[in-house]
Amino acid sequence: AARICFLADDYHDVSTRRIADLAGANVSMIRYYFGSKGGLFEEMIRDTLQPLLDVLDGDMLATPAGFADYFRLYYRTMLAHPEFPKLILKVLALRAGPGRRFIQQLLERGRARGAQRIESMKQHGRVAQSLNPDVLRMSFVSLAMTPMLLKDVFEEQMEAPMDAAFLELLAQFNGQLVAAGLAAAAMKQAS
Repeated sequence: AARICFLADDYHDVSTRRIADLAGANVSMIRYYFGSKGGLFEEMIRDTLQPLLDVLDGDMLATPAGFADYFRLYYRTMLAHPEFPKLILKVLALRAGPGRRFIQQLLERGRARGAQRIESMKQHGRVAQSLNPDVLRMSFVSLAMTPMLLKDVFEEQMEAPMDAAFLELLAQFNGQLVAAGLAAAAMKQAS
């Protein structure tokens, strides 16, 4: 219910009463379980992003080939909640406000874990020693978020939906693109 409300309207226009009504719950339960509307907002973000964050602790990104699987997971997650990337962008664009600090913490966790993954791949000779983890991160975020942020525009131009089948093709292509770029950089360094 919180996700539906927060994705449909600005944070300040969403009331805990409205969320509770939609959930069929007592409004006091929000305060009891989440402390406040802000706490519920953060939990909604955490719950939505959790499958993506869990990957950072697993083996999916242990090799360049795993990027296709991560793109696939990202697109599936966002296809289920297509307004979510816009919400994250909107929250981060505001210099202050609910959820911004929390999202920045999640992004920093991803940055740190990603850097650890890159370091491990460097040690195993899978990527170039000169690879800057932040460059790879920016590339990944661009390839992942742009299609979802501009979904309506792309669908209109293609005159076709960006459905699960299309996003599967995009995930595979983007995964291959990243893996090929990483392999090329590693080969160049070896020469």
